[in-house]
Amino acid sequence: MPLKALALNATLKTSNAKDASSTDRMIGLIDKAMSAHGVVTEVLRLADFAVKPGVTSDEGAGDDWPDIRAKVLSADILLMATPIWLGQPSSVCKRALERMDAFLEETDDEGRMVSYGRVAAVAVVGNEDGAHHVSAELFQALNDVGFTIPANAVAYWVGEAMGSTNFVDLDKVPKVVTKAVDMLARNTVHLAGLLKAKQYPGEGG
Repeated sequence: MPLKALALNATLKTSNAKDASSTDRMIGLIDKAMSAHGVVTEVLRLADFAVKPGVTSDEGAGDDWPDIRAKVLSADILLMATPIWLGQPSSVCKRALERMDAFLEETDDEGRMVSYGRVAAVAVVGNEDGAHHVSAELFQALNDVGFTIPANAVAYWVGEAMGSTNFVDLDKVPKVVTKAVDMLARNTVHLAGLLKAKQYPGEGG
């Protein structure tokens, strides 16, 4: 069966916002690159949902996270895509990571987190330096909650300091970004296939 990917777009803009999303453009590039390897990607824009604050998998009435969580766990690949704001991942990105903290206590009969066997990649866009810092934060958090990080599984673009050009406004995507996207896709799909075929050993293994 083809591998499935879920991209969580952590832009602060909802889908009906007037301005286009640079994060969405980066996801589109990665989606295209992974589809060349047979991966089918679903994209969710977190700002469209009511994800309640908390660290459990269900925070009660009106919480949209349980449905998003189900999609995370049904995918082989998770792509966390965020803009940089104040040198940090977006607030909705952090909230999604906080909700995945519940995976630490949600294990199978062999002590494996429910997220085991899935790989995670990261996409970052912004107008200031900070892509390395943001990707480091996300990689550590995703690894903590059970995801496997492939080699070079990040694609990013940042504009010049104090600049006003957004990634979505570029006439042409820089070759270095395209190269990073292709490497992310190759390595992520490769590792996801290996883990789908052979899961991590549990406590008895």
